[in-house]
Amino acid sequence: MLNVVEYGAGAPLVIVHGLFGSARNWGVIAKRLGETRQVIAVDMRNHGFSDWAAPHDYPAMASDLAEVIDAYGGRADVIGHSMGGKAAMLLALTCPNVVNRLIVADIAPVAYAHTQTGMIDAMRAVDLARVETRGDADRQLAGIIEEAGVRAFLLQSLDVKAKRWRLNLDQLEADMPDIIGFPEASGAFEGPVFMLSGAASDYVLPAHRDTIKGLFPAARFAKIPGAGHWLHAEKPREFEAACRAFLDA
Repeated sequence: MLNVVEYGAGAPLVIVHGLFGSARNWGVIAKRLGETRQVIAVDMRNHGFSDWAAPHDYPAMASDLAEVIDAYGGRADVIGHSMGGKAAMLLALTCPNVVNRLIVADIAPVAYAHTQTGMIDAMRAVDLARVETRGDADRQLAGIIEEAGVRAFLLQSLDVKAKRWRLNLDQLEADMPDIIGFPEASGAFEGPVFMLSGAASDYVLPAHRDTIKGLFPAARFAKIPGAGHWLHAEKPREFEAACRAFLDA
């Protein structure tokens, strides 16, 4: 089963991070939501403290999530961001009885043209033998990645003491076409779905709405002003409030 971090008690809520992320990225929001429910933040396969395994595709990730939910009573609310949102959507479509309410953060059930192999190349370029502190790694990454926030996000997956990335970079690179894609899905999930996006992001477009509504007929849409793709990190209070309103409705 996936490595999980738990907060609070009550009705279960599973939080699923995006590519190169981990349960750790969601600590503040998970803790706050854990004030009124049991929150289970997962490390997806090939991320964090979970096992490294092939393949890294959405059927495998959805199966992992179903196993986690089974261990927590067999039914849960689910929040998924980016890659985690796609995994959560496929879970709802293939195992609808295990998902109560679904929040999809800034991703659509479609294939995207952009690849993230540049991030993998950047992490591989860090000479870990010369890294004694996170700052050492940041200075190396700065020559490749200008955005300090992106570097900080990636460095959360660096084990400085062990001089290794807590990411299976080889597997993620091999399965990048599956990660940026989305599998053919039949049927529909009839339960409540909240498509929450960043207003400054281009990941969920008006052109995607017919596809989304075809798979998730009850989907509702909202945007967080001033937020991009990393809406939960950029606007955590607004993100938490929007999620809480939907989950408590």
